[in-house]
Amino acid sequence: MAIEPMMNRRSFMELAGGMGMLTMARPAAAADNQKTKLYLMECYALRNGTQAARLHSYLGKSALPALNKIHSGPKIVLEALVARHMPQVVMILGFESFDQMWNLRQKLHQDEELQKAFDAWQTGPEPPFETQTNTLLEAARYSPDIAPLEGTPKSPRVFELRVYHSPTWQQLSALHDRFGGPEIRIFQRTGVRPLFYSSTVIGPDMPNLTYLTPFDALAAREKAWAAFSADPEWVKVRQESIDQHGQIVSSMQISLFRAAPYSPVQ
Repeated sequence: MAIEPMMNRRSFMELAGGMGMLTMARPAAAADNQKTKLYLMECYALRNGTQAARLHSYLGKSALPALNKIHSGPKIVLEALVARHMPQVVMILGFESFDQMWNLRQKLHQDEELQKAFDAWQTGPEPPFETQTNTLLEAARYSPDIAPLEGTPKSPRVFELRVYHSPTWQQLSALHDRFGGPEIRIFQRTGVRPLFYSSTVIGPDMPNLTYLTPFDALAAREKAWAAFSADPEWVKVRQESIDQHGQIVSSMQISLFRAAPYSPVQ
């Protein structure tokens, strides 16, 4: 989590509420028994050169250690294998509430050692990154909490980030109903097991459904999606969905990542 200056909490909430984002995303709201309700996704678009190494040094040696001391929620740092902009680094942090996220940011601002590391990262022969895009995601009611991986992967896993854009909020709600009903069951059967499902409440490409799926390898990813696409129940469910709601996904973005060596989730 970068510790750049930010607007105060009241103005941030007024901005979100005034634009109707939190209200519109309510159909996907997390269930009461879910520990993680929100995900903050920070995407750093980089240029070839020193930016990637400097960012990884700051995150791996300073930001993540500082976060680990005060926050036990999910933390994932990914670097792009195939994405719309490359090089690219994405950090995803999970929170139980907006207040928890806000209080954590305040604590990080008060960490003098982290502030020194942040200032050093920001200072150099070129800017620290090209652009930073932050997206606030709300966990879907059917989203699992991210569980620690048992053991260490035999080889680096591939993480697939998918963003499905729906034409309307009503169709996004129908998309969540489909995912929360038969689609997850088919996913599990065919080897597609996302870490979380969410909707963007503040960020680009709204309304959307965003989810992150790890695979043991690229070959495992291809095999799983081929099995899913050919599954008879999925073919039936998809057609029923189109007949009832039309094309509830108008476009999709697919990016592939690997975990950074220091990422708590590998």
